[in-house]
Amino acid sequence: MRRKDREITDPGRIAEIMDDCACCRIGFNDNGQIYIVPLNFGYRKRNGRYVFYFHGAGEGRKIGLIRQNPQVGFEMDTGYCLHTADTACGHSARFQSIIGNGTVSIADGAEEKKDGLLAVMEHATGRSDWEFTENMMEKVCVFKLEVESMSCKEHA
Repeated sequence: MRRKDREITDPGRIAEIMDDCACCRIGFNDNGQIYIVPLNFGYRKRNGRYVFYFHGAGEGRKIGLIRQNPQVGFEMDTGYCLHTADTACGHSARFQSIIGNGTVSIADGAEEKKDGLLAVMEHATGRSDWEFTENMMEKVCVFKLEVESMSCKEHA
């Protein structure tokens, strides 16, 4: 990171910023073209590493790309506010952002699928007491992004 003075390394602050982000954008490599998808997400921290969970249809371009090339980039941001000035170069912005890379795959088994859905719902609603019927579980695809590298930045 070029601006080390804006880097956030405190795990608690990173979690606060992540909790404030409404969506995570995943960038897939589609035969040399970048395909970016904004997604609702939830996360867990396992063995000191973040795992992001997403849900969607079990078919389509995104699922095909997960199977074809699971290495992805991601981005999430929050808190944007433009600070204006009398000159163009005097403008700046307040923001918090997280970027990184990882491997995306379909969630393994019913328990991980359920935990992934709970993570998504908890992130969106603050509640973790959701129930899922067998029919719901069959219809939805849950996939995960295991973070390999990540950086967090904040500018006030």
